[in-house]
Amino acid sequence: MIMGLLAFAGVEPATAADPVQLRIVGGLAGITQYNVYEQPFWSKEITERSGGRITARIQPFDQSGLRGQDALQLLQLGVTTFSTVNLSLAAGDDPELASIDLPGLAPDIATLRRAAAAFRPTARRILAERYGVELLGLYVYPAQVVYCVQPFRSLTDLAGRRIRTSSVVQSSFVEALGAMPVFVPFAEVVPAITKGVVDCAITGTLSGHEIGLSEVTSHLQALAVNWGLTLFAANGQAWRALPDDLRDVLREGIADLEGRIWESAERETRRGLACNIGEELCPGRPRGHMTLVPVSPEDEALRRRVLETKVLPSWLARCGEPCVTLWDSTLGPTLAITPGAP
Repeated sequence: MIMGLLAFAGVEPATAADPVQLRIVGGLAGITQYNVYEQPFWSKEITERSGGRITARIQPFDQSGLRGQDALQLLQLGVTTFSTVNLSLAAGDDPELASIDLPGLAPDIATLRRAAAAFRPTARRILAERYGVELLGLYVYPAQVVYCVQPFRSLTDLAGRRIRTSSVVQSSFVEALGAMPVFVPFAEVVPAITKGVVDCAITGTLSGHEIGLSEVTSHLQALAVNWGLTLFAANGQAWRALPDDLRDVLREGIADLEGRIWESAERETRRGLACNIGEELCPGRPRGHMTLVPVSPEDEALRRRVLETKVLPSWLARCGEPCVTLWDSTLGPTLAITPGAP
């Protein structure tokens, strides 16, 4: 397998004056973050920013033949040199990485921004010390929400349903609602719905619309279960091999790209809801005709209760003392959230 993946690796050898060719493993194919932001940045903008000294080729992660669970190890080995890393999937090896995107943690993007600022130094340390990897960016997708084939009026109505999830931590949230989690890769969500493998799916407001979920489901709720954060990082050896001035160009450019992606995620969360239910905020066609389930005070209370008494204690139990220390020193005080008894 590794030999077959070596085509992804590499920063072409360069002196300070030579052009550098980078190979990038980007985010998910076919959605706004990749099409509008990542692909143009690496295909054109970084070359302009560097005065022609950096060129790059990018391929979407889900068309690369790589497993999300292996992303950090592949960076560590140098099989890939610049890559996105889905935090929820990477958390299988390092549960600390799931802390920033625990289901129920951030009901809005303002809360998520505060959590991300508190979390970034920890993520940088984990990547450097355990993997020899350089953290360059922290990206966010639009809010991950619940789509269902059959009507529902609140979170409590989801009990007993089979719900697509994308990670262990998302599954813990679904189980706490009395539903049955079923792990399904993003590219297979619509087939899983149409074949009756799952009754509902958790995925992004806009990405769900873009892959056609509004055509095969009837109801969705605006409550952000989580956000689907990803790291963008570089193999440490490959990063240090770059000339200092080009590392500066990359840092500045990726920071700008990150800012645009976060602003887009906030806009696209609203636009995705509008497109799914057919509101004017959705430009172009086709628009969906889904029913938007209102988020009641009872749903908000249930979200926080599930986080504090189920999701957070379960995560802390899997991770142990490192996560207790992380929570008590960063995210807990930042968000004023304390784990409670199950």
